Amino acid sequence: MDLDYEGFKKNILLKTGIDLSKYKEAQMKRRLIALREKRSFDSFSDYYQSLSNDRNMLDEFLDRMTINVSEFYRNPSRWEVLEQKILPRLLGDRLSLKAWSAACSTGEEPYTLSMMLSEFKGITNFSILATDLDEQVLEHAKNGFYFEKAVQDVPNVKKKRYFSKQELGLKVSDEIKKHVTFRKQNLLSDPFGKDFDLIVCRNVMIYFTEEAKAVLYGKFSKALRPGGVLFVGSTEQIFNPGLYGLESEEPFFYRKK
Repeated sequence: MDLDYEGFKKNILLKTGIDLSKYKEAQMKRRLIALREKRSFDSFSDYYQSLSNDRNMLDEFLDRMTINVSEFYRNPSRWEVLEQKILPRLLGDRLSLKAWSAACSTGEEPYTLSMMLSEFKGITNFSILATDLDEQVLEHAKNGFYFEKAVQDVPNVKKKRYFSKQELGLKVSDEIKKHVTFRKQNLLSDPFGKDFDLIVCRNVMIYFTEEAKAVLYGKFSKALRPGGVLFVGSTEQIFNPGLYGLESEEPFFYRKK
């Protein structure tokens, strides 16, 4: 057992509430060793002492351990399934929808969903909760500014309708922003809301242990209304959805029974 790293995990849990033992250890430890060595520390003990006294270093640590890779319409074919099959069924003759983008990173995912819902005929009200562990990426998300690369998969008609040109990129319109509420949340320890019609949690679960995944799938299921849907990433198929009161509706879309 690496006592130096075990002590670091305990200290981080006490300081931040983040339980590193719930993440796949080989991946997380490799990432943190690289960060520690970048800062010229030989041990996790020394590294922790420094980051506990330096807010910038702590922010860098939090940024490194969270996975902030996102873009609008990531894996476009999955969003087509959501738009053409899942949302029409969820909405039916209802006029409103309650959604949650869990681990939303810099905001591309909830804003994509907001654009999509804005164009559904008949819907009069919808709300999207967008949460992440990293306060810095949440500030980026609230600002709504993106470089061209992030919006490369956004259809041109939507770019013109929902973005304004800036000197270095594009900014999301207030019409799209108004439906999204950003909030800091630790998926592993904080309570979940309830009665969501749709929960989007993509490309995050792959970093957690199997035990942590099982707990989270159970919590997501409880947070959905009956008939609600959990939308996961393209490498995150749930092999026994029935264990969590879910059933496969389309690949990577799981309906609550």
